Amino acid sequence: MSDYPQEHIKPYNEEEGKAVQVEKMFDNIAPAYDNLNHMLSWGIDKIWRRKAIRCLKPFQPKRIMDVATGTGDFAIQACRMLHPEELIGTDISEGMMNVGREKVRQAGLEQYVSFAKEDCTCLSFPSERFDAVTVAFGVRNFENLDRGLQEMYRVLVPGGHLVILEFSEPTLFPVKQLYALYSKIVIPAVGKFFSKDRNAYTYLPESIKAFPQGKVMQGIIRKAGFSQVACRQLTLGICTLYFATK
Repeated sequence: MSDYPQEHIKPYNEEEGKAVQVEKMFDNIAPAYDNLNHMLSWGIDKIWRRKAIRCLKPFQPKRIMDVATGTGDFAIQACRMLHPEELIGTDISEGMMNVGREKVRQAGLEQYVSFAKEDCTCLSFPSERFDAVTVAFGVRNFENLDRGLQEMYRVLVPGGHLVILEFSEPTLFPVKQLYALYSKIVIPAVGKFFSKDRNAYTYLPESIKAFPQGKVMQGIIRKAGFSQVACRQLTLGICTLYFATK
């Protein structure tokens, strides 16, 4: 069993498990999620996604799973850039995936992109099922990080690739100080106003602060069995891109 600080940070209370609360939280904020995300990141999240997807281009993966797919932004962008034969977005929140299903329908990509309700720590897929697994801004919500990474390793073919995008805390002055103010004051206030769920956008900065970063996270990914684990900071350290091979 893993025991990392972010696993103990939950949106609502101490009694219920993290996965149950994360599912409830994302169901609550699903209608406002996309607009809020783009607004709070000033649209830079779209650039981060493109950079992450470009890592997979040389390998031309045909079967991709996008874990913690949410409303399917990453899945849709990956489908357009990589042209896989199949892309399955998995998540625990049906509310988020329902938004994603409508976006996929409007994009005319139903033939390639589908959604499935899955617990990332206990996937229903057989071993060696996918050429690539991606997670964009969802890995810090895992109830058990080690098990989630082990499951993603299991369902990848040998030589398959893992791409993780996750928020991180900048360390450089004055970006670190400005980011701390932004995450403590602006994100919860704007989140409460637009989504009517203050807890969700208080949980966001707290879970980022507690999440293992950089070399520590690289070590955790290696522990799950991956090799050639690399990481790269984006936008002055506000986001980190991890890339690994099975």
